[in-house]
Amino acid sequence: MENMFFIKGVILGFSIAAPVGPIGVLCIRRTLSNGLLNGFISGLGTATADALYGCIAAFGLTVISTFLINSQFYLHLTGGLFLLYLGYKTFQSVPAEIAAKANGKGLFGSYTSAFFLTLTNPLTIMSFAAVFAGLGIGTAGGEFASGLLVLGVFIGSMLWWLFLSGTVNLLRTRFDKKRLHWVNQISGVVITAFGILSLSTL
Repeated sequence: MENMFFIKGVILGFSIAAPVGPIGVLCIRRTLSNGLLNGFISGLGTATADALYGCIAAFGLTVISTFLINSQFYLHLTGGLFLLYLGYKTFQSVPAEIAAKANGKGLFGSYTSAFFLTLTNPLTIMSFAAVFAGLGIGTAGGEFASGLLVLGVFIGSMLWWLFLSGTVNLLRTRFDKKRLHWVNQISGVVITAFGILSLSTL
C-alpha cells in the first residue's frame, strides 16, 4: 500500500517535468553545447525544486507555502527578468570549437540557475497540494507515505531529465558550430519569450 505512494510520486514527478518549458529548452541547449552531464545537472536543479515544493505541500508547511503564494508577484517578476537575461546571454553566446569540460563551477551554475528558475513559480505548490489531496495524502499513510510520495516526485523528475539529456546527447554529433549557433539563437528567443510571458501575467 505504502509503496503505491512512491510509484504514484514517480509518475507525478515525471509528468510534471515532461512539458517542455524554459528549463527544458535550457537543458537541451546545455546538453548540445556542454555535454550530457551539464544538461542533466540542470534538470537535477529543477527536480530538487520540485521535491522541495512537494515537501511543502505534502507535509502541510502552511507558513512557507502561504508566504510563497503571497509573494508570487515578486517571484514572477524576478523569474521573468532572470529569463530575459538568460535568453539574451544564450542568444549572444558563441559556440566553442570544442565543447567545454563539465567542471565543478560550471555544473554548480547550471544546477543553481535551474533550481532558482523553478522556485520562481510558487503556483507549483498549489498544483502539488491539489494532486496530493486527490491521492489521499494527509488522510492516509501519514508522514511516511508523504515522504515516499515526495521521494517518488524527485526520482520521477530526475528520470525525465536523464531521459531528455540522454536523448539529446545522442544527437550531439550531428551539430556542427553553425548549427549550434542556430540552437543558441533559437533557444535565446524561446527563453526570452517565456520571460515576457511570465512578466505579462503580473
